[in-house]
Formats: sequence, C-alpha cells, structure tokens
Amino acid sequence: MALMITDECINCDVCEPVCPNNAIYAGEVIYEINSSLCTECVGHFDEPQCVVFCPVDCIPLNPEVVESRDQLQAKYQQLTAIKASTDDSTDGGSSQ
Repeated sequence: MALMITDECINCDVCEPVCPNNAIYAGEVIYEINSSLCTECVGHFDEPQCVVFCPVDCIPLNPEVVESRDQLQAKYQQLTAIKASTDDSTDGGSSQ
C-alpha cells in the first residue's frame, strides 16, 4: 500500500525532504503523497522515513491503494530506472 497524510498534519515540513522518491508535496491545505511515487521506502530503507520522522503520527497506509511488498519493490525498480535514464540524459550520457 502507498501511504497517505491525514488532516492531523501540522505542516511541519519534516516529511517532504526525507522522502527518497519525492512523493510528498505541499497540497492546498496539508502535505499530500503521490501514490504513484510512494514505495513506502521499499528499496531505500527498512521503514517509511516520513512515518519515522512525523511528529504527529498522521501518515497511515492508504486503504485505497493496495500494493504488496513485491509490487512496491517493482515500483521502486521502475522509478530508479526512470531516474537513472533522466540523470544520463541531463549529463550528456556520461557515466563519470
């Protein structure tokens, strides 16, 4: 499952910078999570970093986005492949 941020969010700005997939962004009222980018930190960390750092415990699993650990791992691999190809195109394809 992807994660979600509930309306208990206090907009403390702690979660956004710790997300390795840049899935967290400032919404109109509170921070939000783009479920297509959220892997619950699978592939990066043992625990979702936003949950670890959130001071008000407002980041539960999103029941509307059900994903297995294998699906989250596949999403992580897809996202990192896209990032790698984007990085290659912005540095002229060099691998230094």
